[in-house]
Amino acid sequence: MSAVAALLRPRSVAIIGASADASKMTGRPVGYLQKYGFTGEIWPVNPRAEAIADLRCYPDVASLPGAPDAAIVLLGPDRAEAAVRDLAARGCQAAIVLASGYGEANEDGARRQQALKEAAGSMRLLGPNTIGLVNLTDRMMLSATGALEVGELPAGRISVVSQSGGILGSLLSRAADRGIGFAKLVSTGNEADLDSSDLIEHLVEDEATDVIAVYMEGLRRPEVFKRAARRAAELGKPIVVYKVGRSDSGARAATSHTGALAGADRVYDALFRQHGVIRAETFTDLLDIPAALASGRRMEGERVAILTSTGGAGTLLADNCGLAGIEVPAPDMDTTQALATLLNEDPAAIGRNPVDVTLAGLRPDLFRGAITALLESPAYDAVVVVIGSSALATPDIVAGAILECQARSTKPILAYVSPHAPHLVRLLNGKGIPAFATPESCASVLRALHRRTLPPAPAPAVADGALLAGLPAGNLNEAESKAIFARFGVPVTREHVAIDAVEAETAARALGGEVVLKILSRAIAHKSDLGGVKVGLTAEQVPGACATMLERLRAAGAPAPEGFLVQERIRGGVEMILGFHRDPQLGPVILLGSGGVAAEVFQDTALRLLPIGRADAEAMVEELKAATLLRGYRGAAPADIPALVDAVMAFAAMAGAAGERLLEAEINPLFVLPEGQGVRAVDGLAVLQ
Repeated sequence: MSAVAALLRPRSVAIIGASADASKMTGRPVGYLQKYGFTGEIWPVNPRAEAIADLRCYPDVASLPGAPDAAIVLLGPDRAEAAVRDLAARGCQAAIVLASGYGEANEDGARRQQALKEAAGSMRLLGPNTIGLVNLTDRMMLSATGALEVGELPAGRISVVSQSGGILGSLLSRAADRGIGFAKLVSTGNEADLDSSDLIEHLVEDEATDVIAVYMEGLRRPEVFKRAARRAAELGKPIVVYKVGRSDSGARAATSHTGALAGADRVYDALFRQHGVIRAETFTDLLDIPAALASGRRMEGERVAILTSTGGAGTLLADNCGLAGIEVPAPDMDTTQALATLLNEDPAAIGRNPVDVTLAGLRPDLFRGAITALLESPAYDAVVVVIGSSALATPDIVAGAILECQARSTKPILAYVSPHAPHLVRLLNGKGIPAFATPESCASVLRALHRRTLPPAPAPAVADGALLAGLPAGNLNEAESKAIFARFGVPVTREHVAIDAVEAETAARALGGEVVLKILSRAIAHKSDLGGVKVGLTAEQVPGACATMLERLRAAGAPAPEGFLVQERIRGGVEMILGFHRDPQLGPVILLGSGGVAAEVFQDTALRLLPIGRADAEAMVEELKAATLLRGYRGAAPADIPALVDAVMAFAAMAGAAGERLLEAEINPLFVLPEGQGVRAVDGLAVLQ
């Protein structure tokens, strides 16, 4: 048995620092283990007590009758380290340290946390600063959370991993009130050793777990999380994450536009999207979405039927579905006729969605018939039954009708309880009917129920140490940057490097027609800000423009450039930005978006973590508002989208081959020319460690 398995399903538990006073926090764990029916060995350790709750109490760890599978350490930081060392020496497989005052506190706490980890040796640690874990499947409570005081805690198929102990208790009590059952709940706390990814990876393989809900503050080991998420997708076990820290305060100042656009939270969005993880937009979603997913039912499309006995609530729900991108189409002709016959109504009056049965009254046969007709309709992928105040007097009629119909279909059936009726929500959830008290919750759940196929994981890139050899640290100039991009197949403009105005004029004549003149500088990343770019010059105008640029740089106190870049002028394309950014937590990120000087104004971007496959690149294009322009807007010719996707793949290959030395890279703008004419990298930047 692995240490994590022993922690979640121990045969013996030592309670270090157990109190005989059940009203104290240190007295709770023994009481909870007994209250919920733990059948293994419980070994309280307290040198000042001979017995606790009719159990023999041991003076120290060395006196225990054997090596416990798991232990809860209820001591403060000043004594916890010694207890952990004693447990490790005794052969305990895993210990839970509840005390705070470690890494979350200050530098001294961080040192105490490291010492605690060293004291554990090969024994695994959960915490410190954790509330412990709750295993409702096997009735094993290794926790001190007061949420376990709740009278009845039903077992279910949802497991929870939370980096906050308080949130774990909150979910446990909220779920009990809603009639929603859990399998396992684990608070990882400071994650000195075991982290959320370890627990997720273990719970993915747990036979009692069908859905995993995660309260996340950050990820210590993204690669383990990715592996667990991919495995969960293979097994059909959804992971739902509520990630805190969503503000853009994480988008620190960066050299490139890409660094500013790829805010830390948006990178988490990309991580979740690529690995089939559902993001809970609100804390309420973290309970609502897993509760619906635990039914095992999925929507094959995005069309929902709404059956209501109260018109206003039905309209409210339909409106929220529309905002969430869920279709609420009118019933097809056969379904309309079936409903009209059932309700004794004119088909012209009944052929709408929501389907309102208010006038027909709340009769069981009518209710069952309407639900059945909507479930059997090929026009719908799910049915939501709106329960109004008339159901309060006879809740069993509603629940019975939905249950009976649910058994005859594989489509999801949800209930929206319109009046304030917590008892009815609890009744329905307890019978396996996902029930919600707000229309917003229903809409969020319906969006999450839509089945999506996860593409195969792309092969990781192999770094090429020679790619950036000999190049200086810091910003490369545009010519150096674009030369790297071009090596991997990113098409760049025809251009020449000129040392002075004379060479620049010669280069302009060689290119012919109007040209673009730029200063060439490793020290100036955004040339336009200092007047370092001139568009549409003739060869004769180039020397004067060179002189003006140099004068403006001197006036601004900017360093002298290495020279000038003279390039062909590109016309008639859609301007995009294609960038690379190394996120400090999650690693290398590719960004695609609307480009040009206003890239940060519009913030129309899509992100993916490396490595990516072609399906990822194609999906990035489709996520953009600019996709409308690329497809041809108001008579404009369609742009060369396949060439854009090729460029994204080539740029991603470059970033992967560059390895850790590449910090940022960017093409802005990347001109996407009309169909069949390809793309051109017009400007470029790379930043090296």
